[in-house]
Amino acid sequence: MTEVVGVRFKRAGRIYYFDPADVDFELGDYVVVETARGLEVGQVAIAPKDVPESDIAKPLKPVVRKAEPTELNYAEQFEEKEREALEICGELIAEMDLPMKLLSAEYGLDGKHLTFYFSAAERVDFRQLVRELAGRFKVRVELRQVGARDETKLLGGFGRCGRGLCCANFLSEFAPISIRMAKEQSLPLNPMKISGLCGRLLCCLAYENEQYREMQEKMPKEGQKITTATGTARVVGSNLIKETVLIELESKVVVELPLNEVVFGEGKTEASAETEAEAEAEVEEPVETSTETKPSPPRSGRRRGKNK
Repeated sequence: MTEVVGVRFKRAGRIYYFDPADVDFELGDYVVVETARGLEVGQVAIAPKDVPESDIAKPLKPVVRKAEPTELNYAEQFEEKEREALEICGELIAEMDLPMKLLSAEYGLDGKHLTFYFSAAERVDFRQLVRELAGRFKVRVELRQVGARDETKLLGGFGRCGRGLCCANFLSEFAPISIRMAKEQSLPLNPMKISGLCGRLLCCLAYENEQYREMQEKMPKEGQKITTATGTARVVGSNLIKETVLIELESKVVVELPLNEVVFGEGKTEASAETEAEAEAEVEEPVETSTETKPSPPRSGRRRGKNK
């Protein structure tokens, strides 16, 4: 077991493991750590704890010290410089007619490293742009392309629920989402209704998916024969939240009964078998893997630590 501390560099950003190195700090404190981009300020998101060595990407970088007030002030001062850098970079992109969308800019703690984040439909040759930017700002410049989900995470916004986007507020990484999740929750399979601002399936489809799956196991399959107080009937639907079953009696009358008032028949009907076969054949939607899902990932073999 190895003692580590979890540090986050942006709100809802990924958490990296570092060696506490006997530095005195508490949960929520800001600390200075060494990364591939030099010294950076991050916030302690996980208090020191022991984890298996197999969960750590070595070498584990140490926490340099607790951040000083002046260093936090530097970070605030860089915000204005970052806005200016975005304007200049945007003008250069327009002049060079590059097919890319500029998203944000970020200075390192020492002000000697400037990173621009952008999105694009295809790979972009931005070598000339980097040379122009380095000449303008006299610092080391780096451009990083991100995917659709990461673009929305960087820009933020509000979801159809009226609340701030999950990815921009608390999701530190993206879980795999499949169309089967919407199907199991009896949601409309219209992409316009189950997709987020990023154009991908809603992240919240995964929140209650396990509970829906457990409830599905209790319910009879559509087309299955069951027994009720009024006789034999066929299942034509169900309501997982209410735990009720919609059945069709021999008289062709359709009624809704609580689950505890029906007795499942033996075996499955042909319709039930077809429904299960469709579910098994359902192919999960591929989750886009971008080149960047965090504010400052390790580069050139110098890693911060294993993500959590």
